[in-house]
Amino acid sequence: MIIGITGGTGCGKTTLLKAIEGQGGQICDCDAIYHELLASDAGMLAAIGARFPGVVAGGVLDRKKLGAIVFADEEALLDLNRITHAAVKREVARRLESGPSLAAIDAIGLFESGLSELCDITVAVTAPTEDRVRRLMKRDGISEEYARSRIAAQHGEDWFREKCDYVLENNGEFHAFAAKCLAFLQGLDIMKA
Repeated sequence: MIIGITGGTGCGKTTLLKAIEGQGGQICDCDAIYHELLASDAGMLAAIGARFPGVVAGGVLDRKKLGAIVFADEEALLDLNRITHAAVKREVARRLESGPSLAAIDAIGLFESGLSELCDITVAVTAPTEDRVRRLMKRDGISEEYARSRIAAQHGEDWFREKCDYVLENNGEFHAFAAKCLAFLQGLDIMKA
């Protein structure tokens, strides 16, 4: 079974990923794959640099500079996604070639990238905006204003709810949500004995 996991940044998708990994599942964290490709896929990096002059210097992407551009301009974000989604999808498909019995694909752009086509089911992880802002500021060391701009640039919770087969709400403490994730997996009958 391949489970597609999506939802806005700072919602807690990683908690569900770790629960699946704990059941022996193969994990495809598309954000992590994207960062790996920034170091290994010169073509993708060159395309980003060509579309967004000044964000790549010495073969290194300035994420904050790029973020300031794409999170303030919807068309720019769409252009970035067009560049990156194809490369990430190819890499995910390559990693899943072995046909694992359980795998998870974590991608904010699960549907836009076409990765949802690889999934048996899709799950949206949602959380209150204020919790997300706080998590992003702590996790990424960014300002409240920048965290809010990142959230505002993404689809709203209703969009994810409409697209996905299941919704997990992360509206509590970490341990409570982790338990909710395990209960969800148990309901899918994929828990190890």
